[in-house]
Amino acid sequence: MMFAAERVKKQQIDLVFLTALLVLVGTGIAMLFSSSHFRAENLFADPLHFLRRQSLWVVLGAFVALGATRISLERLRTWLPLLIFATLGLMVLTFVPGIGVRFLGARRWVFLFGYSFQPSELVKLTLILYLAHILSRKQDQIDDPVNALLPPVIVVGLFVALIYLQNDFSTAVFVIVTSMALFFVAGVPIRYFVSLGAMVAPVSLLLLLTREHRVNRVLAFIDPGRDPAGAGYQILTSRAALINGGLWGTGVGGSVRKLGRLPEAHSDFVFAVLAEELGFIGVAAVVVLFAMLAYRGYRLAYRCHNRFYSFLAFGLTTSIFFQALLNMAVVSGLVPATGIPLPFFSSGGSSVFVTLIMCGLLLNISRKVDWEETGG
Repeated sequence: MMFAAERVKKQQIDLVFLTALLVLVGTGIAMLFSSSHFRAENLFADPLHFLRRQSLWVVLGAFVALGATRISLERLRTWLPLLIFATLGLMVLTFVPGIGVRFLGARRWVFLFGYSFQPSELVKLTLILYLAHILSRKQDQIDDPVNALLPPVIVVGLFVALIYLQNDFSTAVFVIVTSMALFFVAGVPIRYFVSLGAMVAPVSLLLLLTREHRVNRVLAFIDPGRDPAGAGYQILTSRAALINGGLWGTGVGGSVRKLGRLPEAHSDFVFAVLAEELGFIGVAAVVVLFAMLAYRGYRLAYRCHNRFYSFLAFGLTTSIFFQALLNMAVVSGLVPATGIPLPFFSSGGSSVFVTLIMCGLLLNISRKVDWEETGG
């Protein structure tokens, strides 16, 4: 009887995390439809275009996420070389004419079998898995920069370089920050961060200043009124949407700025539409849901005795939560525009697909947290 009880208990997942996830996904789909139907009608004569496409990716992501809740994480570690090379291959395909899709000066997508996919979203997951694996194995040598740190730094640097060459500076920086967070929790000495920062900071500043649109974004962030009809337009319009939402909002479907006045209202700035339609109450509720997701994820990482599980839970949680905070900060005018989507809300099948897989892996770890043995 005791053995049977333990088996039942072992199959339990974090229901609080799952509930927050389901509410976020449902709310995200509803807000995507509200923010996209006007644009979809104008571009495709089909108000359901973006909703239909996003729903397909949500279903596919949910199906794979369900598998991720049941997969053996130790077996997944043995598949990492294949996953790394597959992700690398997809990244390279973005530069192949006829397969890679160029849009607004960036080569971030591959077009296969009638569907587009953004490989840099998969990079986020692949690198977290790889770093959790390698850092947990090298834990006893973490102070050895050549044997323990150089290989993962090279792998991260390779993917970051490819993302940058796609003209996606924001995602490259996002991947660096997430990777650095994993190095930090793995116990890498601070002196290595200082040394690396001293080398990377000047190069990053140079790369930032080499593209006019990046400079314009920074200037618009500092003084959006300097070019209100140009670089500062998105920030000013999104702020106006936040203010117009007030406490209770204009009601679902009541946003006026999504009607052509707010660029990318269905993707990068969907949070502005949410704020205008649901008001401060709706914004607070969404922030609480993301905070709950993050709390349960970090709690999971803290409770894990298995280092691989712990690092993996930390990395996945950081990626989702940091991305959400960054998008909200952009819409609020707290940081320069980045192009980073809001998880579960922004239009983009690649993003929601990969994010759901991340959540599936977190739920997988939640089923094991009290039973794994201490070790790597």
